Amino acid sequence: MDVTYESPGFELISFEKSFELSEHRHAAHCCIYSPYSTPVLNNYVSSALVSMQMRFDGKIGFHGGLVHEKNITEGLNRELAEEINLNEKFYITDKDYLFTHVDILNKLCLHFYGKEVSIEDFKTIEKEALDAEDFGLETMGVFRVPMFTMRDGYRGLPAFLNNNFIGEAKNQLLNFILHRKLMTPEEVKTVLEHSQKGILPRNYHNQIPG
Repeated sequence: MDVTYESPGFELISFEKSFELSEHRHAAHCCIYSPYSTPVLNNYVSSALVSMQMRFDGKIGFHGGLVHEKNITEGLNRELAEEINLNEKFYITDKDYLFTHVDILNKLCLHFYGKEVSIEDFKTIEKEALDAEDFGLETMGVFRVPMFTMRDGYRGLPAFLNNNFIGEAKNQLLNFILHRKLMTPEEVKTVLEHSQKGILPRNYHNQIPG
């Protein structure tokens, strides 16, 4: 896969290459998603259900974390069980692997996966996350990414992208959206352009309806 979005200090490498970096640690994260449209309010449609979480440090990221196991997928499933109480029937497999970045400064290899589930299973995973071992400790909450843009061109996904993401999580999200064809490259480009315009005036929401 050609990864379109990367940050300075991060480099796309192959899964195999990452294990040649003997001094590097490994982390694995997963985006659990359902590629089906769902209504939001009365005027919008979310192009997919995409799950992320609020971390203990106040930053936004994907489910997962540092992996000490030799088998990355096994380590990721352990993390998912601890963080969001993921049922074994939804466990990640090697087929869910998408791409790997290396964080050059921190000597950390970041492996990224995408797990497709049905809308019903997505909702079940959300509910069961409340009973996770690490809920309230490492995971402060699970939420859905707003996969739509409101009429003002900013609220929704463009505004969401101005949050404080951990590491390469923002670019992982953008590349994931492209890889799974949840949006076209042109749509992602437009969302980024609107996001970079900055925050709307403080009283903007009083000027036009949602």
